[in-house]
Amino acid sequence: MGIYDPFHQVSMWSDSFKVDGSLNSVASPMLMVNTNMEESKPEFIPHESGDPSGDDQEITDKEVRKVNRRLAQNREAARKSRLRKKAYVQQLETSRLKLMQLELEIEKARKHGLYVGSALDDGYTGSPGTITSGLTVFEIEYGHWVEQQHRQNDELRNALHTHASDIELHLLVESNLNHYANLFQMKADMAKIDVFYLISGAWKASVERLFLWIGGSRPSHLLNIIVPQLEPLSDQQVASINNLRLSSQQAEDALSLGLEKLQQGLVHSIAVDPMLIGNYGFQMAAALDNIEALEGFVSQITSGNKLCCTCLES
Repeated sequence: MGIYDPFHQVSMWSDSFKVDGSLNSVASPMLMVNTNMEESKPEFIPHESGDPSGDDQEITDKEVRKVNRRLAQNREAARKSRLRKKAYVQQLETSRLKLMQLELEIEKARKHGLYVGSALDDGYTGSPGTITSGLTVFEIEYGHWVEQQHRQNDELRNALHTHASDIELHLLVESNLNHYANLFQMKADMAKIDVFYLISGAWKASVERLFLWIGGSRPSHLLNIIVPQLEPLSDQQVASINNLRLSSQQAEDALSLGLEKLQQGLVHSIAVDPMLIGNYGFQMAAALDNIEALEGFVSQITSGNKLCCTCLES
């Protein structure tokens, strides 16, 4: 059994440390290379987060709203410009049609004025120029009245289809009745200028002249056309309409009889004189004194039309 030598053990450990030291000395170049490579790498500076700050987000939102507002304004301006252009084109087209209609009416009135002038001789004190201008004004006003009547009918029809309120429908009906009242006044004024022209129906369309009766239409015929469109009706409404139809027919018969007597009186007044064959100016001038009665008939007819409208409204 040998003696334990601590110093020998220490020397053995020291040798082992020397071996490790040699290994460390061999590996040190590689470690140095790695260390140098790490040192040579560029320093990475982390980028800040991509989320915008509160101020940047607010500025962006403002710019977006501003752009959207400008785009909306541009679209609205373009829409208004298109509407103005469309309205202007429609106005031009309407003006063109009115001008063509006016030219036709003037030509028609000129021909009618020549006919009136040739039918009257020097003994007639009336003014053909006054009659012609009155006819022209009446025909122009009547043309405008018809156009407005079409528009009112369209408005009333649209209101019925869209189930408008009772107040709106009442206003439209009132406007339509007032429109017809204007027509009655126009006819009454025309009767004072040329009652023959008014009764002849030359200012009406050819289809309307089929139902012509003393410068208008029979109220009873109007009732027969309108009443079926109003059904169903209550018993009280049916009774009121029947009474109105009966009274209208009685008034029509009386006016027709009066007109027939007036025509017979005019024929008697312009009886042919053997000495004045072909010259009826003086006879017609004397017979024109009875035209006031005919104007009264026309006024009664317009009153009957107003009565029909008032009854239908109620």
